[in-house]
Amino acid sequence: MTNEYPYVTRLDVKFKHFELIDIPEIVKNCNDKWFNQTLTKVNDSVVRIGIVQGEYHWHKHDNDDEFFFVLDGQNQGVTISKGVMHRPRAPRKTVMLMVETSAIQPTGD
Repeated sequence: MTNEYPYVTRLDVKFKHFELIDIPEIVKNCNDKWFNQTLTKVNDSVVRIGIVQGEYHWHKHDNDDEFFFVLDGQNQGVTISKGVMHRPRAPRKTVMLMVETSAIQPTGD
């Protein structure tokens, strides 16, 4: 059974190497409450932008660590170890970068 979630998750790589990534433009054009877009691939990892407000569901990634770095919002950054249950949440609109393996399923294992 596959769970469906009310998030916009785009796993395609939007920018190739050497292409300019304009974060303010991406944020300006986002109207979703929970948006996740893969920006670029770096070796076996990806860099994603999250533009979020509200709560995500509890989940974990059995084989992958995740790094979250807040660009606009509360806190600064945190690394979540593989296997740890977590639930990202943002009481107000938050823009963050995430670094994780390209194989990770953002909704969890």
